[in-house]
Amino acid sequence: MTVIERMGKTRLIPVCVIENAATATPAARAMLRGGVDIMEITLRTPAGLDAIELVSRDCPDMLVGAGTVLTLESCKTAVARGAQFIVSPGYDPIIVSYCIEHGIFVLPGCVTSTEITVARNAGLGAVKFFPAGVYGGIRAIRALAAPFSGTKFVPTGGIDARNLAEYLVPDVLAVGGGWLCERSALIKGDFEAITDACAESMRIVAAISGCCHD
Repeated sequence: MTVIERMGKTRLIPVCVIENAATATPAARAMLRGGVDIMEITLRTPAGLDAIELVSRDCPDMLVGAGTVLTLESCKTAVARGAQFIVSPGYDPIIVSYCIEHGIFVLPGCVTSTEITVARNAGLGAVKFFPAGVYGGIRAIRALAAPFSGTKFVPTGGIDARNLAEYLVPDVLAVGGGWLCERSALIKGDFEAITDACAESMRIVAAISGCCHD
């Protein structure tokens, strides 16, 4: 199964800001217990790369990617450490070109018609929509999806279990967010809270999917 197929199946991508790499594998296993088999580990902290390597090595059932990838160097390093997909907050043509050339799934941040056009012309089938809450949320995604038929969106920012359901529309590939892996839970080692957050959100996904297939 390809990365985009995995994302379309699970429909949730926890965005994990990890301060201590030792918490990465227990967190990944907690997410798996909650039914979520994808995680994005951001490079916002010095522990990010070590965390990616540990999850990639110790938790093969987890599809782990690198987020907040801002340079080609960090992209290459993240892939070398085990990242199976790359997420950037904006559209960097150098990163996108490198990923396409090397067969790496990449989600660049695109919130305008121009950015989405560039992504489509590069051959990308999905884009990150960030920060979703600031740029119009699901209303903006629906409006942009109309002229860009076939492009899938991965909104993050301003989304949690309370408004997740409204984002689970056909034009959305998956929904990302930190609510699935709270920094406070990681710091406290409260992995059960991570499992509970993932399980609750997967129930919402299942309910929406059930409605869509009735």
